[in-house]
Amino acid sequence: MWEYTNDVKEHFLNPRNVGVIEDADGIGEVGSLACGDALKLTFKLDKEKTISDAKFQTFGCASAIASSSALTEMIKGLSLDEAAKITNDDIARFLGGLPKEKMHCSVMGRDALEKAIAYYKGEPDKAAEGEIVCECFGVTDIEIERAVRENNLKTIEDVTGYVKAGGGCGNCHERIQEIINSVAGTQHKAEPKPKRLTNIQKIKLIEETLEREIKPALKKDGGDIELVDFVDNTVYVELLGTCSSCSASQVTLKHYVETKIKELVSPELVVEEVAQ
Repeated sequence: MWEYTNDVKEHFLNPRNVGVIEDADGIGEVGSLACGDALKLTFKLDKEKTISDAKFQTFGCASAIASSSALTEMIKGLSLDEAAKITNDDIARFLGGLPKEKMHCSVMGRDALEKAIAYYKGEPDKAAEGEIVCECFGVTDIEIERAVRENNLKTIEDVTGYVKAGGGCGNCHERIQEIINSVAGTQHKAEPKPKRLTNIQKIKLIEETLEREIKPALKKDGGDIELVDFVDNTVYVELLGTCSSCSASQVTLKHYVETKIKELVSPELVVEEVAQ
């Protein structure tokens, strides 16, 4: 079960601006019923060329409906130039965040908006220029590269979360990895050397990692974890609930908790359980 924010739930249960503007100035359609998600966005301009009305029709999950509803609210009153600056991250932030596996819903909204603006301006569909990489969901190399570059995606799983590519048969995984590697190679030259974290920064990141990544996973099986202390790059924690009495607790501690903290905070950290 995905963990949705209250804003996502509200826009899903009470979506705004559902429907189609018959004499629309802008029309953008993305996705397909065969792929599981589809969105049609229409908008109307007033005499000052600002978006006076916007409506949507969406076939998809709660995140898709909520993202579409949020988008229509966001663009009302904006000029086309202002609307064109809206990113998928802006849509996700408007909703208080989306599960990473559902970020493709915000991307779908951004893409529909771009197509609607291009429709009004009489411009060609840029997405159609690329080479199809993911046959299951009809995603091009241009779309994948853009998602990787804009969102700093690192894995095939990340790409699937943002544009769905790779979420079907898996035949495109090798090509997706090539695109990730290619983008990483061009970005690497411009990346500054990472700054050394202070102990206070490490503690803050450790706490955030426990709350955001580790605790939700442990709680699914009745367990929990608490930060006890941090000394000389050693993270002292207490396992709670079912984790405290589980025979595999040390495996969980080292192969999951420690691995996550090394990945998301610093590779020099180690995790130890405090004696009970």
